[in-house]
Amino acid sequence: MFIVFEGGDGVGKTTQVARLAQWLSDRGTPHVVTRQPGGTPVGVELRRLVLDPAVGHVDARAEALMYAADKAQHVHELIEPELARGVTVVCDRYVDSMIAYQGAGRALDIDDVARIAWWAVGDRRPDLTILLDTDPAGAVEAIAAKDRLEGAGPEVHGRARRFFLDLAAADPDRYLVLDARRSRDDLASVIADKVASLVG
Repeated sequence: MFIVFEGGDGVGKTTQVARLAQWLSDRGTPHVVTRQPGGTPVGVELRRLVLDPAVGHVDARAEALMYAADKAQHVHELIEPELARGVTVVCDRYVDSMIAYQGAGRALDIDDVARIAWWAVGDRRPDLTILLDTDPAGAVEAIAAKDRLEGAGPEVHGRARRFFLDLAAADPDRYLVLDARRSRDDLASVIADKVASLVG
């Protein structure tokens, strides 16, 4: 399976990725955990370029293309080979984040960004997208040392959140939308139950 965690900054995606990975390990399910941007040597460098405030101003279109390049390399080098081997891939962020932040958030044409993003990944779709949702105002504010995207401002994060929710509403069979304010244990249990129902 290809499982993706999405949602705004500070909602607890990394924690729930780790909890799901432990659950998969306990079941003896071969899996890899990865993230975007990143996950490959090329991706690590692209992550630095798009997130490090020291890089300075990056044009919104250039930012979108760097995210697309990260995704293309990630799918080619890691995601597709692992899925072909029968390994479950758990990814912290994927295409939805690019469309939500670089499209809706940065106010670029959403259809243009979506076409570039899905082209970059060869239209590889997740089997399940887990969307952790909460008001970005409190979640982002709680992050002490913000990267370039976390510090983009409340308007960007608000538009991204609304877009995430619109995506999930349009394709409910592929999304599990959860209130990120629920306890970590509660969230982990619901996520494990959902994954178990899909893998049997």
